Amino acid sequence: MSHVNASVVGVVGAGLIGRAWAMLFAQAGLRVQMYDAYPAALDACIHEIEKLLTDMQASELLHEPVAAILARIVPVTSLAEACRDAFLIQENVRETIPAKTDIFKQMDLLAHPQAVLASSTSWLPASSFTESLAGRARCLVAHPANPPYLIPLVEVAPAPWTDENTVSVAMRLYARIGQEPVLVRKEIHGFLLNRVQGAVLNEMLNLYEQGYASAHDLDKVMKFGLGLRWSFMGPFETIDLNAPEGVADYAARYGDTYAQVARTQGHNNWDPEVIARIEQERREQLPAEALQQRARWRDNRLMALRQHQKKQPL
Repeated sequence: MSHVNASVVGVVGAGLIGRAWAMLFAQAGLRVQMYDAYPAALDACIHEIEKLLTDMQASELLHEPVAAILARIVPVTSLAEACRDAFLIQENVRETIPAKTDIFKQMDLLAHPQAVLASSTSWLPASSFTESLAGRARCLVAHPANPPYLIPLVEVAPAPWTDENTVSVAMRLYARIGQEPVLVRKEIHGFLLNRVQGAVLNEMLNLYEQGYASAHDLDKVMKFGLGLRWSFMGPFETIDLNAPEGVADYAARYGDTYAQVARTQGHNNWDPEVIARIEQERREQLPAEALQQRARWRDNRLMALRQHQKKQPL
């Protein structure tokens, strides 16, 4: 059995999230052993990482040359090589229980007994794919926001049987690489970010479906309204500052009104006909062939925002 090395991590899966993790780990000075079952995906990933790092360098978000960071990302040809010596392995395979169960079974056999096994799953609790493992105490979810190299939130969500030291090691590592880890104290489907995002999306869909506003104007509600505040402080701090005497004062003034509104906010079934109408509006605003270009524009705007945030005493 190899020894565990605190400067080595494994990344399994070379898609969007896998390459983002590789960038983050490498920027923090760690050696990244990167594996994908499809060699072509691994080759494409390295090329994309170089392009993204170049954009970040232009936005003054890097502290060393792109080549130095890339040199720490080492493509490997087997899962065993990805796991060798690593003190944490970050998994990024398909979002299905069978796929997660299979890869964690393999990683549990190949990784050092002290290594942390972390999944990037967006929805599945760790208990749904680690229960039968001999090393289940060293397994957890570390759910990033997309794109992780620009949005630093990481939700650390242990299973009921995850060891406390495993959680501590993971929390320290994600903070070390410049992320903002939050601990999900109890397992819940979708974790925290997706549930909050889902609540907003469901209400936006309700407002659209019921004819209150266009998709474009509903986007503006967030872009020029809530989003501006929420880019540097959360909703609890927002209401704390929006009443003269803080949270309790805000609740006394507006709590009954919000409760009344909540009773009118139903669930939304994401009706395909409604989605098709929104799709049509969006394609009128942005042709399909321009989606990739606009996504890169988004990333560059996020880079500028991160540069601003890093200069502020948040």
